[in-house]
Amino acid sequence: MPDSSVIADVSTTLQQVLTDAFSALVPGPVVAEVHDLQGAISTTPARMTVFLFEAVEDPTVRNQRQAREIVPPNITQRRPQVPLILRYLLTPWSGDRATDQLLLGIALQTLHDDAILSGPQLRGGLVGTSEALKLKLAPLSLEEQTRVWHAVQRPYRLSLTYEVRVIRIDSNEVKVRPPVRSRTLAVAAGDGV
Repeated sequence: MPDSSVIADVSTTLQQVLTDAFSALVPGPVVAEVHDLQGAISTTPARMTVFLFEAVEDPTVRNQRQAREIVPPNITQRRPQVPLILRYLLTPWSGDRATDQLLLGIALQTLHDDAILSGPQLRGGLVGTSEALKLKLAPLSLEEQTRVWHAVQRPYRLSLTYEVRVIRIDSNEVKVRPPVRSRTLAVAAGDGV
């Protein structure tokens, strides 16, 4: 059952998948790292930052029914999970444009070939769950990209934007109700009865 750590677990999963891809295809140490794009970013060794810039509710799977479970002698109701879309900016930092573009190509190829991450690829609290992370390249317009880079107070850099969905966080609101033991039907006498 996904809890509030699921967002960090998704970021860690992306970091590991990309680091594995870089180690297999690029000579020299290249790492992916979860980063907030603040402060100095080293280009030695070359790296790709995984920056979560937005988390929004997924409207396509909203309005689900409450989960009901009978746990004798009570009935347990739980609010529906919060469905999320996480948006990431993947940016290479190598100090060399050709290497930056190679890293972008490897990231694109890896996330295209593995557009659904599940099972042993998952990290953190997602390990051992039936969760599947669905990845989709979600390019931003130049204006939207500029806004993101302006918000982190850095000059624009060539990057990839990915959406990860459907991530769900369980609700902590649980209602335990005793079963109905008896019912009373009251009939009111009215006109013409």
